[in-house]
Amino acid sequence: MTTTTGKVLLAAPRGYCAGVDRAVVTVEKALDVHGAPVYVRKQIVHNKHVVETLEKRGVIFVEELSEVPEGSLVVFSAHGVSPAVHAEAVERNLKTIDATCPLVTKVHNEAKRFAKDGYKIILIGHEGHEEVEGTMGEAPDNMVLIDGLDQVEKLEVKEGEKIAWLSQTTLSVDETLETVHALKKKLPILMDPPSDDICYATQNRQAAVKNIAPKVDVLIVVGSSNSSNSVRLVDVALEAGVKKSFRVDSESELKKEWFEGAKSVGLTSGASVPEELVDGVLVWLNKNGFGDVEEVETIEEHITFSLPVEIRKDLKAAGKA
Repeated sequence: MTTTTGKVLLAAPRGYCAGVDRAVVTVEKALDVHGAPVYVRKQIVHNKHVVETLEKRGVIFVEELSEVPEGSLVVFSAHGVSPAVHAEAVERNLKTIDATCPLVTKVHNEAKRFAKDGYKIILIGHEGHEEVEGTMGEAPDNMVLIDGLDQVEKLEVKEGEKIAWLSQTTLSVDETLETVHALKKKLPILMDPPSDDICYATQNRQAAVKNIAPKVDVLIVVGSSNSSNSVRLVDVALEAGVKKSFRVDSESELKKEWFEGAKSVGLTSGASVPEELVDGVLVWLNKNGFGDVEEVETIEEHITFSLPVEIRKDLKAAGKA
């Protein structure tokens, strides 16, 4: 019989952030009020399990609005969309519910303000990510993307040009600060955003990982491969001192050889991961010798967001508010 004397340090906070919870609940409420199918442009959040669960309830995920029948209901994902997507929805007579995370909307508003004031905007983010595409769509003529520190030196700026920076909300805090430092060295007049763009949940989950990583032999991150904040947590763990860190969608992807010789395991999850997936990993760890679980709280979270105005109106009209 496997002994269960190995230690598990369970990071807190972990899992769902307020923006993800809001987006998932929005789709669930849309199904309750309108019935299936409900269309969602892109993945509502970047988690394989969440997407598959919603698909079983009748959600149809599409890449573009052209795949949605005219006049249908479509939900915009938590990552946000560009003004061009909103305009296309109007043209195709689609009923829309905008589940964009309010913290992403904040970055969109900052982009519009900087563009209106004549600034060139440097957006720090990952090329091809939905959030980046949506943000850049707010001011395409004023914005340039920097995806990595190595691109800073290649940046060309006109003399006397007003310049500001913004960032994707789910980046590594340390890597972003390093990029900003390099930008300010090159561009001393660089204007900061009015407030930090990296979301509270991303920062808090990274802080929690930094806290436990030096104390464990292996650190597991539960999250999907297309989840930027989940992937970053692996990097943060390794930089914080843990020798081995792995990302898994669920316990089915865990491998016994990762834990050979280990006496302690750290466990966390990305901001779009439901707690049931973490529970599954804990069960697996318990069966494989790691049954002593201690939750380590680094920061308390109390942030919540109200549902989008469109679904609140629908719920009220249906008597389900």
